Amino acid sequence: MRKQGKRFEQASAQVDADKDYQPEEAVALVKTTATAKFDETVEVHLRTGSDPRHADQMIRGVALLPHGVGKNVRVTVFTQGETEAVAQEAGADFVGADDLIKRIEDGWTDFDVSIATPDMMVKVGKLGRILGRRGLMPNPRTGTVVQPENLPQAIREAKMGRVEYRVDKSSLIHVPIGKASFDERQLMENLTTLMDNIVRARPSGIKGQYIRSAFLTTTMGPSIRMDVAGATALKVE
Repeated sequence: MRKQGKRFEQASAQVDADKDYQPEEAVALVKTTATAKFDETVEVHLRTGSDPRHADQMIRGVALLPHGVGKNVRVTVFTQGETEAVAQEAGADFVGADDLIKRIEDGWTDFDVSIATPDMMVKVGKLGRILGRRGLMPNPRTGTVVQPENLPQAIREAKMGRVEYRVDKSSLIHVPIGKASFDERQLMENLTTLMDNIVRARPSGIKGQYIRSAFLTTTMGPSIRMDVAGATALKVE
């Protein structure tokens, strides 16, 4: 078994593996266990009662975190004609149509979010194999296929801290909620927004317990188990 480094062992020693921490306790603790030399990302890991093989149990949605995720989000917009200028003025990093599609087909995927207008989806659809496995494919269900008049708002939200969550084939959800440098209030408010959103998105097909376990962790830190009842009770006021 691979031996963990001294830094990780010291961080792990602060965490009681047998305890279910209340969300506020977990947020405070996750900051103290982030001891790497860079600003670690704080993530929420959830094990759900979903069986993603069934369409009526698929968990997917977006949440607009009030304090963002602590990174510069690079936004690509697929559009054409007059709306190209609209997207550029709204702050999109990359804007285009056939030229942008060709660039991606050639292997370029150096962006974090892609947005498309409906008229482009026939062309963008052929990028599914490339963008789909990276979670970058525009999708109307996640608000990334929008009418031209809604482009500015969609771009602003993506830049501000719009995160997408989706259950994977192992019934897990992994979502960033900020950086270790965020203060406790910022992390707590981002966590609350995310959990409120996910709880509200419960599919009708899931029977029994929806969220089975919940953890906070950082890029290089140990996992901190949260009390499921406390985490799922978080509500945006």
